[in-house]
Amino acid sequence: MNTTRLPGLLLTLDGPGGVGKSTTARLVTETLARSGLPVHSTAQPSRARLGELARHGTDTYRGMALACLCAADRHHQLDTEILPALVEGAVVVCDRYVASSLVLQGLDDVPTEVVWQLNQGVYQPDLSVVLTGDAQVISARLRARGGHSRFERAPDNSLREVRCYLRAIDNLRERDWSVTSVEATTDPPETIAAAIVSLVHHALTEKSAACP
Repeated sequence: MNTTRLPGLLLTLDGPGGVGKSTTARLVTETLARSGLPVHSTAQPSRARLGELARHGTDTYRGMALACLCAADRHHQLDTEILPALVEGAVVVCDRYVASSLVLQGLDDVPTEVVWQLNQGVYQPDLSVVLTGDAQVISARLRARGGHSRFERAPDNSLREVRCYLRAIDNLRERDWSVTSVEATTDPPETIAAAIVSLVHHALTEKSAACP
């Protein structure tokens, strides 16, 4: 893992399809920006060519092929977008990161250790948030929205993803990642976003204290 810490703060948001990641990311970004902080919002897969190939290719690419695409896009996005923003001192809000790879590539039967090998050297987030909750509620949201990938179109997707994200949380913590699980099926999006913004401000305070 990349252990060099940069001036900015990386917040990643992961969770099952339909749990509300994109809405939460937007609300967190807007709230942080209103408070006067420099914020850079992004997502994975990225909007670069590699990312678009991974985003729209889940029916074509599977297993190691998709895992390699997602990892390559992450490494490229870090070098060209995320790390430069962190160097400038921004709070980077990233919709999906390594936790999503652990889950989705795991659903494709790619071993966890292989996913970590492909993601070797990625920048460790200052704060990794995994949104989770009741699988039936998440599934209903997903069906109302429509699936964006073959994973989300699978009939048992929500239950499988909820279970896999719980395992991913444990795996990330074993590697000393700062991970917080947030229940996202009971409170309104604004309340969830406010709780995450509070975590960000706390992390910024701790970071300032560590780097006088």
